Amino acid sequence: MKLPILAAALALSAVSAPALAQDATGLWLTQTNGGQVEISRCGNSLCGKLVSSDHIKSDPTVKDAKNKDASLRNRPLKNMQMLYDFTGGPTKWTGGKVYNANDGGTYSGTITMTSPNELKLKGCIMAPLCKTEKWTRIK
Repeated sequence: MKLPILAAALALSAVSAPALAQDATGLWLTQTNGGQVEISRCGNSLCGKLVSSDHIKSDPTVKDAKNKDASLRNRPLKNMQMLYDFTGGPTKWTGGKVYNANDGGTYSGTITMTSPNELKLKGCIMAPLCKTEKWTRIK
């Protein structure tokens, strides 16, 4: 009698376990410039686009003026992809790239979930030259 109850409990925990896993997809508030980044799945990886920022709120047509590639300086910052190729999970994604519109640079990145509503984004020129930001989930 006890064996079927144990089997049922194990089956139930296996079904509910993914719901408890942390998920980096969603809308996040960055630590700088009032940025809002929407992280989503792009195939087998995570990517993120800049939905809003203080700059976008003051001028929705603001361009990527500091991009190191002059041919990209006329693209709008709004909805620009700034995170791409992050793989791994469920709490840490590595191997990604982070574009920083403030200096026009692209950096190696890591995303680490520290809680369901907080993550750390680390961008590096090369170790140990890195910067880490704490982002808070909006939704």
